[in-house]
Amino acid sequence: MRDAMPALDWDKGGGLLPAIVQDARTQRVLMLGYMSRESLAATHETGLVTFFSRSRQRLWTKGEYSGHHLKLVAIEIDCDADALLVTAEPQGPTCHLGRDSCFGGARGSALAELDRVVESRAAAMPEGSYTTRLLAGGIRRIAQKVGEEGVETALAAVVEEDAALLGEAADLAYHLLVLLRARGLGLSDLEQVLRTRSA
Repeated sequence: MRDAMPALDWDKGGGLLPAIVQDARTQRVLMLGYMSRESLAATHETGLVTFFSRSRQRLWTKGEYSGHHLKLVAIEIDCDADALLVTAEPQGPTCHLGRDSCFGGARGSALAELDRVVESRAAAMPEGSYTTRLLAGGIRRIAQKVGEEGVETALAAVVEEDAALLGEAADLAYHLLVLLRARGLGLSDLEQVLRTRSA
């Protein structure tokens, strides 16, 4: 977070600021909580997102009972300095109902979700998984598949309808994510390069 903590408008909300929590990888909105000065300081000190529980009237670290903590990535202050956007890495479901998000219909980046699935397949290498088969085939085989999918995407752009082009582009994106993962990289690494190019 920027050096703007002293400028936060604590008075407007009676000493509490609404804090929207977003998955750092998928950008999916996970939950809304409230932070006090003390819970914000605890979040920075521990690296675990901590709120002020209005019902219990005490500090509450997300996951203190379930173990499903939110690991802090960054905190942004809104333009009025009276709300926070917390980006975090969820360590399990965020919602007490066992869902990833307290907002059931909230969607994140489908590409980031796919990257997460590819990462989990690469770690577990489950039998019968196409991703497992690709990874077991090695870099050369995966690179060949990326090349094939790239050609099919280019051809679809020239001679097919939009639906076919989008289908081929989705296949290309999947195989590219597998190729990155085979090299120990992921979507976040690619995004970092894109951010430097757009600066």
